[in-house]
Amino acid sequence: MLGNLFYVLHVLGAVLWVGGMAFAILALRPALAALEPAQRLALHEGVLSRFFRIVWHAMPAVLLSGWLLLFGWYGGFQGSAWHIHLMHLLGLVMAGVFLALVTGPWRAFRAALAAGDRGRAGAAAERIRQLVSLNLVLGLATIAVAAWGRFG
Repeated sequence: MLGNLFYVLHVLGAVLWVGGMAFAILALRPALAALEPAQRLALHEGVLSRFFRIVWHAMPAVLLSGWLLLFGWYGGFQGSAWHIHLMHLLGLVMAGVFLALVTGPWRAFRAALAAGDRGRAGAAAERIRQLVSLNLVLGLATIAVAAWGRFG
């Protein structure tokens, strides 16, 4: 029963994290082109601020529930299949990319906006887009590995 709860938390956290990135890159970003640069940057700040708060909760939930499942259900690394090892690696890399994003370009983006420097804010937004895109690819790969490993 407890294993089911950990699994549900794991999947829901992954859906929020990866789904949010897919929305941001595939739907929101193209739609922002219709706005003036100042409006685009302000909307970016509002949306990303909310999304990053969600990820600050989803990411630890995914990692912790994954470790609880790994050690409580699979018996540790030795008892787990290849896809568990790969999911673990990709999850840690994704967490690292997210931490680099919020401590680097996200911080620079917010500082540039506060200083009224739209050029610097735009450059930071582009770097954020690159890192979110990287994490989206990693997240989709992790989901594919999970699905393939489960039934492959």
